[in-house]
Amino acid sequence: MEGSRRTGSHYEGVAARYLQSKGVRIVERNVHSRGGEIDLIGLDHGVLVFFEVRFRKNGSLVDPISSVGPNKQRRLLRAASFYLHRHGQWDAMTRIDVVGISPGTSSQYRIQWIKNAIQAD
Repeated sequence: MEGSRRTGSHYEGVAARYLQSKGVRIVERNVHSRGGEIDLIGLDHGVLVFFEVRFRKNGSLVDPISSVGPNKQRRLLRAASFYLHRHGQWDAMTRIDVVGISPGTSSQYRIQWIKNAIQAD
C-alpha cells in the first residue's frame, strides 16, 4: 500500500503544479473525512473546486477520466458534502473536477482537466 500511496502523492503533485500553472490556487491536499478522500481542493476564479486525480499507465484498459465510475462519483459527492458542512461553506460556489494523467508522447505527461465532471443529481 505504501508504494501506491507514494505514487498517488507524486501524481497529485503533478496535477497541483499543472492546475497552479492554469491559475488555480491549491488550498488543501489529501483531505480525509468520514465521507471519503479528496485529492486536492483549490480555488478557480472564486469557485471552490474538489479535484479527483487519476493516473493510468500506457496500455491500461481504461483511460484515467473513465476510471472514475459511479461508486467513486458517489464517494466524491459525499466527501465534498462533508467538507462543506464541516467548514460552514454550504453557500460557496463549488464543483468537482477530474484531472487525468497518463504518459505523454511529446511531453512527460498527458494531462486532461475535465471541469464539472461530477454533478449531484
